[in-house]
Amino acid sequence: MSETGRQPGAASLLKLGFAKGQVVQEFGYDADVDDDLRFDIEDVVGSDLEDEDFKDGADGVLIWYRDGDDDLVDLMVDGLTKLFDQGYVVLLIPKAGRVGHVDASVVEEAASTAGLQTGGQVNVSREWAGIRLMPPKGPRR
Repeated sequence: MSETGRQPGAASLLKLGFAKGQVVQEFGYDADVDDDLRFDIEDVVGSDLEDEDFKDGADGVLIWYRDGDDDLVDLMVDGLTKLFDQGYVVLLIPKAGRVGHVDASVVEEAASTAGLQTGGQVNVSREWAGIRLMPPKGPRR
């Protein structure tokens, strides 16, 4: 934890795929998001997060999602349409025991339906956990 009491540090964000020079588009922004986490991501990538109206492609898509929000599969597919090749989606969900928590089985099912594979969950702040979602690799021979 940093001197300001914030988490996660750059290491957790790097695990999720964030890197210097990337364009990251954000979906699901609301009053309950972790602004310190947003600022940490902006520090890592070196620019502001783009909002849902951003028209160009992105290296990464950040989705804040809570139980009861719009359809998760639709959000994932919307995020995928914005990605450059080798892009990724990071899903942020409230941690277990927090208002709006989303069960892992819901995330897995939505990711599978959207054509994505889930990576491990990373604790990125006191209230939120991040999950990296990637398109599957090409066919194996």
